[in-house]
Amino acid sequence: MKPRAWIVVIVAGFALAVAAGAGCGGKGEKSATATKAAKYYCPMHPTYVSDRHGDCPICNMKLVPVGDEKAAAEHVEAAEPSGSAGERKILFYRNPMNPDVTSPVPMKDEMGMDYVPVYSDEVSSAPGDIEGYATLTLTPEKIRLAGVQTASAERGGASRIVRTVGTVTADETRVRRVTTKISGYVEKLYVNFTGQEVRRGQPVLSIYSPELLASQEELLRAKEAAARAAVSSDPEARRRGEDLLDAARRRLALFDVPESFVSEVEAGGVPRREVTLLAPVSGYITAKETYEGAQVEPGMPLYTVTDLSRVWIEAQVYEYEAPSVRVGQQAALTLPYDPSARFEGQVSYINPYLEPESRTLTVRFEFANPGIALKPGMFVNVDLEVPGGEGVTVPSDAVLDTGIRQIVFVEQGGGVFQPRQVSVGSRSAGRAQILSGVAEGERVVVRANFLLDSESRMRAGISSASEKHDHGGAQ
Repeated sequence: MKPRAWIVVIVAGFALAVAAGAGCGGKGEKSATATKAAKYYCPMHPTYVSDRHGDCPICNMKLVPVGDEKAAAEHVEAAEPSGSAGERKILFYRNPMNPDVTSPVPMKDEMGMDYVPVYSDEVSSAPGDIEGYATLTLTPEKIRLAGVQTASAERGGASRIVRTVGTVTADETRVRRVTTKISGYVEKLYVNFTGQEVRRGQPVLSIYSPELLASQEELLRAKEAAARAAVSSDPEARRRGEDLLDAARRRLALFDVPESFVSEVEAGGVPRREVTLLAPVSGYITAKETYEGAQVEPGMPLYTVTDLSRVWIEAQVYEYEAPSVRVGQQAALTLPYDPSARFEGQVSYINPYLEPESRTLTVRFEFANPGIALKPGMFVNVDLEVPGGEGVTVPSDAVLDTGIRQIVFVEQGGGVFQPRQVSVGSRSAGRAQILSGVAEGERVVVRANFLLDSESRMRAGISSASEKHDHGGAQ
């Protein structure tokens, strides 16, 4: 071969060797880069591992970086109940967003997320599990990351508070009409506007009445006759004189003439043209129906005086609360604008019929009103404590109300949490009475129970999907 040909062969061989070496180096570098790619896992679902940072598609918790594939695998193995990942049997793969969608082989959903493997030890059920829920077994690390806290079920007194909003009204038994029993003319008003406060015995008006004037003259003549009869030796004459004087006094008293006025007339010996009438009760003028110079007739209302030292509260309670309300029960009242103000009262009356439009029952409370702090027309808050008897109670936060049933998670020990359906009675002071489902001394989850609820439902969904897979094949 010519020298030039040898040179061409040598150069070509060297170029091929360089190209081969470059190809191997690139492949190795790419493999190393892939090996060093970051991995992320879910603290609540360690079996879910992703190569992208984000949220867990099952519980929406932030994914935590693991490091590399080896560390991720070690973490998954450590999080499993027993054995290594290689020893566990994969039943099928499920859609991470819908446990009912399964596949016998690995695949991706329409969003590009990998189906999650379902192992045989994940679909086991415990005796007593309720429909739609599964018993959970969590590692201490899962319990710590989820923030699970428990509290003991205790026996004690249970009661509940019936809360309602009421309206302040005047006590109808403390409303008094001021009238006159004679005809006449109003000469002067001492109480002349609505809302004015009056005291018992306070002058309210002066009236001129011919009938009262005649009655005063009869009183003075009867007094003179009694004085003459007093010196008589005839006992019967003295008695008739005294009876006549008492009858004249009683006549004026029946016309609501004050006793002090009668004494003044007797002492002066001269009838007075005007007679001053006094307030029969203390209270506030809530209606004024006369004026100076007006003519009045017997029975005509002149004033309405309302005593507000005690008031009524008219409140509505719902139909289901009505059986718990009894006359005489103690109640507490607070003001919306001043929660520090507190009044003590009681139920005084319960309407015998239900309001058909609102399906509520009207309940009347009676409260003392010092300082007239409660004014008619005001809205107030009323709390009525209804005793519920002795029973097992748990913190109210432990009860999950689905709208159809109430669920609590009971700690069984060893990281096992069992969902139980309970019957809840009364609630008060942050605790709920448990009529059935939980025994005294058992510990219930009071924090992170929503996470447990989600996980329990998911496990139940996986179990249901497993049964469908076993009986009907892949979906």
